[in-house]
Amino acid sequence: MDNLYDVIIVGGGPAGLTAALYLARAKYRVLVLEKEQFGGQIAITHEVVNYPGIEKVSGKALTDTIYQQGEAFGAEFQIAEATGFDLSGDVKTVRTNRGDYRCLGILLATGAHPKNVGFKGEEEHKGHGVAYCATCDGEFFTDKEIFVVGGGYAAAEESVFLTKFARHVTILIRKDDFSCAASVADQAKNHEKITVLANTVLEEVSGDNGLTYARYKNTVTGEVTEYKSQESFGVFVFAGYAPATETVKGLIELNEQGYIITDENQKTSVNGVYAAGDVCIKPLRQVVTATSDGALAATVLEKYVAALHRKTGLRADAPAQKQTQTTVTVDTHQSEESGELFTAEMRKQLDTVFARMESPLLLKLYLDNRPISAELENFVTVLSSLTDKLTLEITNRQAAETFAPCVEVCQIDGAPTGLAFHGVPGGHEFTSFVLGLYNAAGPGQALDEATREQIAAVTNKTDIKILVTLSCTMCPDLVVATQRIAAANPNITAHVYDIRHFEHLKNQYNVMSVPCLVINDEKVSFGKKNMDQLLDFILQG
Repeated sequence: MDNLYDVIIVGGGPAGLTAALYLARAKYRVLVLEKEQFGGQIAITHEVVNYPGIEKVSGKALTDTIYQQGEAFGAEFQIAEATGFDLSGDVKTVRTNRGDYRCLGILLATGAHPKNVGFKGEEEHKGHGVAYCATCDGEFFTDKEIFVVGGGYAAAEESVFLTKFARHVTILIRKDDFSCAASVADQAKNHEKITVLANTVLEEVSGDNGLTYARYKNTVTGEVTEYKSQESFGVFVFAGYAPATETVKGLIELNEQGYIITDENQKTSVNGVYAAGDVCIKPLRQVVTATSDGALAATVLEKYVAALHRKTGLRADAPAQKQTQTTVTVDTHQSEESGELFTAEMRKQLDTVFARMESPLLLKLYLDNRPISAELENFVTVLSSLTDKLTLEITNRQAAETFAPCVEVCQIDGAPTGLAFHGVPGGHEFTSFVLGLYNAAGPGQALDEATREQIAAVTNKTDIKILVTLSCTMCPDLVVATQRIAAANPNITAHVYDIRHFEHLKNQYNVMSVPCLVINDEKVSFGKKNMDQLLDFILQG
């Protein structure tokens, strides 16, 4: 049977990635479908310090490594959103926004998404004072007051992280105490910059240009507090998660809260369908339990699929072990600590990308008198010295005209490719910048025919700005998608701005959350988007 997979995994978080690694290593053909970004919720976590055997790592770095391990063994990955399932019979179907896929077994690892609390003003002020990711948005509230809503592990841990930026943090806990381990809760309770208010719910926030008013209530005494400020403040919501099981309601057994019911082997109520990770009923939701679920489910699925091979005679093509495709995941912090701009390992990965670039590129630098311009000049000078595929040209113009400092990616004859970075593309944006070069030079990251047709459908001139910070783990996916689209369509430009160096843009669009997407200086959107979501947003006009 053509285009048949042994197992399709829906969800690309730690559980799904681990299962893909185990199945591909056992020579089963496996496809991982992920609608947003591979890595799941842990990918936005600044620091993971309790994963066995690893002293300290970012969530993104950890899941990137698992992804690459699975890819090396032949696991296949696709950005696509599962929209429905046919779970009857031996051969099952997963319907997605990119078409239908057939398989013998399914693993549901869709995870959970952050809950909205529902206080008045929450939706209205998302991206303008109300935030959900401390790593991405904490620095926007430097020397400001911050309120944190929630009483679990994330609320306690992220509150401590937010003290790096905030003047003071107030935690509003709905219950009488934290629900997480005392070792984590005590760090928040004992912190000199944190106040904990138990039995307290946030009722309303408001403000014209950012939040300047909040009202919260003690549910035991009935006391209502109105907080008013002349300067803006932030509200970070860490109020738990809701399981992503909308597409399987009525198909498999769920509990009252919507979590998937499984047995001790991660099997659901339907033969051939298993579940793993945060989407399941479980007493502890951590990366280590998600990876454990994924490994167990994969091992049981191996036996289930092998039995179907014997029963039906159907076999999927065996995965081919391969080198990781054009992917750059480097730790720029390591290079900073060693005193080198690019370490030997980074240069090795860059050499791989440069070797695959079809055409040389010209990097035009526009500089002003700020120190950040000197940093950018040094960065691009060293980068271009590593290969004959890159040529450097320095142009001095007024910052008001060019939004300097800026590196514009051009064809070797000087024709713009539509890609540019304003600031220094370090941190999490180093990877996206290098992939932008690869996409501009060709052949670029692979696109299916349907996506190419959607990109070609953009016939009007479309100027896209992506406002980011280098610490944001959600920004690079949007940047890569936007640059890939711009590289394929001359009507589209994609300019990325490190918002820390462009205060006028921050003020113009009232940016208090990243990534911030601006189209033709009119349409503004906050939050991550995959390529399909981005194209839909662009084509809406």
